[in-house]
Amino acid sequence: MSKAVFPGTFDPATNGHLNIIERSSKIFDEVDVVVARNVQKKCMFSAEERKSLLDELTGEFPNVSVHISDGLVVDYAKRNGASVLLRGVRNSIDFSYEFDLSLFNRGLCAEIETLFIPTSQDFLTVKSSAVKEFAAFGGDISGMVPKIVAEAVMRKIASGNY
Repeated sequence: MSKAVFPGTFDPATNGHLNIIERSSKIFDEVDVVVARNVQKKCMFSAEERKSLLDELTGEFPNVSVHISDGLVVDYAKRNGASVLLRGVRNSIDFSYEFDLSLFNRGLCAEIETLFIPTSQDFLTVKSSAVKEFAAFGGDISGMVPKIVAEAVMRKIASGNY
């Protein structure tokens, strides 16, 4: 049985993230989407809110489950029987960063492989930080994120609580 972990902040989850989740669900028997709780990052949504949104977004994929983790992703993978870390890449800048990170993770646990999945062309420019910035200035984010995420982002902005 093959199990993969797709870690990220997912603040917020984008159509690009969902594209990677959907494609990986067809390759692996199980995919754990792991929401990183990183106290050094200022997030719009709490880890629990991000998990809740992803639970709803991934409900159609029976082999995908969503979890929260505070620690190193390789430790999560080892504890949960995963042999692969999935990383989505949009461009050479992403690849360079992710490649360096994969070497670090391999040094921590040589048994866990990192696989890079290039995003679909439709999502090359979509990134969570841009979604939040566009939305804060009244931009239309409907093509970047699923409807429930766009609504959640707009609620956060309207409340001033982000």
